[in-house]
Amino acid sequence: MALTRESVIAALQRIELPDGGTLVSRDMLRALTVEDGMVRFVIEAPSPEIARQMTGLQKTAEAVVRDLPGVRDVSIVLTAHDTAAQKPPSLKVGGHHTPQTGPMKPAGVKRIIAVASGKGGVGKSTVSSNLAVALSRAGKKVGLLDADIYGPSQPRMMGAKGRPASPDGKTIEPLHAHGVTLMSIGFMVEEDKAVVWRGPMLMGALQQMLGQVNWGELDVLIVDLPPGTGDVQLTLCQRSELSGALVVSTPQDVALIDARKAIDMFGTLKTPVLGLIENMSTFTCPNCGHESHIFGHGGVVDEAQKMGVPLLGQLPIDLDTRLAGDAGTPIAAGEGPMAQAYAQLAQGLIRGGIV
Repeated sequence: MALTRESVIAALQRIELPDGGTLVSRDMLRALTVEDGMVRFVIEAPSPEIARQMTGLQKTAEAVVRDLPGVRDVSIVLTAHDTAAQKPPSLKVGGHHTPQTGPMKPAGVKRIIAVASGKGGVGKSTVSSNLAVALSRAGKKVGLLDADIYGPSQPRMMGAKGRPASPDGKTIEPLHAHGVTLMSIGFMVEEDKAVVWRGPMLMGALQQMLGQVNWGELDVLIVDLPPGTGDVQLTLCQRSELSGALVVSTPQDVALIDARKAIDMFGTLKTPVLGLIENMSTFTCPNCGHESHIFGHGGVVDEAQKMGVPLLGQLPIDLDTRLAGDAGTPIAAGEGPMAQAYAQLAQGLIRGGIV
């Protein structure tokens, strides 16, 4: 039997709660996703007290789901329906953040460009960090906003640590790394702690990082979006003066299906797609030099032609790029073929007037 949301729900339905009912019948399941053998969901208890009593049940649920055919890994977050416990970490910014009522752009920021993908795992955050560094090395003043609230990766990729300060209780001072001004929700939560927020909290956090951060004078603010077409994308497109979006995809058909959805979303929201970037385009064997198209060939090229938008770059899959990102020094900050590839991508954006 294929692994589906329905099969996971059916398995969880068999777990009886001590005081009667199941996680399903008591409506405690949230954000259940099943993708490539990875099962993720949130158990939301009615109160923090009940959540503390459900640790054993969380382990039982994990074991039951892990036994299902086709499950590769399981991630479960146990939380409680308690809005006071789920407020964004205080940065001394003072009270409730009032949402913006119209499109906004931070003072001093000339352009805001989103880097998006329809599907996770295509290297969007890697492209964002390296492109930001490459543009900085080309002489541009660059900011990087990590808007992937649930999975912030820029603190690790950019090698930035510390907590943003707020001397006046109103303005947030960002961090800096590799010549880039940087802000991420990852600076405000522990690295191994899940961010379990509802939509309004996401939107408030994003607007706060856009409107209350002292970005200074920037030629471009690059926004690393989460995958998909959800609240963060909608908020950014509707509540900021977004110059446009770059869409990252691998040549793989599955990735392109989701990339087309992202492109369609930007079209619906009247946000121009400035170009496509093909990541993991080829793999060159380090031993024999043979070049392989392990994720397919030509898919992003064809998509760009159909849309009539530029293909801005084709970046190979590369071990050193991954190692550099994990180590906190983007490969674009050094020398070599991949640094040159990102430098060419940056120069193409500059020549095209995008940045």
